[in-house]
Amino acid sequence: MRHARLSGMSPVLEPNPQDSHKKLGLVLGAMALVTVIVAVIATLASP
Repeated sequence: MRHARLSGMSPVLEPNPQDSHKKLGLVLGAMALVTVIVAVIATLASP
């Protein structure tokens, strides 16, 4: 599983490693935002 993750990321085609960190932060931020939105909707929907 670890090898699949490492081969999935291609450091050769990614000359700027900071860009991948930005993408990772964006994805994690989006996941956190979705979690917060779902939590707010669940709180409002609960009686």
